[in-house]
Amino acid sequence: MSLPSLTGAQKTRLRGLGQQLDDMLLVGQAGASAAVVAELNRLLAAHELVKVRLVGADRTQRAALTDALAAAAPCLHVGSVGFTALFYRPNPEPARQKIEL
Repeated sequence: MSLPSLTGAQKTRLRGLGQQLDDMLLVGQAGASAAVVAELNRLLAAHELVKVRLVGADRTQRAALTDALAAAAPCLHVGSVGFTALFYRPNPEPARQKIEL
C-alpha cells in the first residue's frame, strides 16, 4: 500500500482535526511492540486519524518511536506536540474514507 504525500495545508488540516480527538492509544516502555502496532493498525482502519500518547520517553526517544510506529503500521506521522503524536492513513476504499483532504 502506497501512502499519499501530504501538502503542508493538508497536514495543518489533519492537526486541526486531531485537536478534537482524545488519546486513543497509550504507548509505554514496551515501545513499538507487536501488540501496539496491531492496535494502531486496527484504530487506523476504523478512524483514519489516531492520536497516540507516548508515556515515559524523552524527546529523542519519542522521535524514534514515532518513526518506528509510522514504518511498522504503514501510516503517516502528521505531527507531534509534547507526548502526543498524530498518525494518519486513509482508507484504501474511497467510498469508506471519513476524512476529506
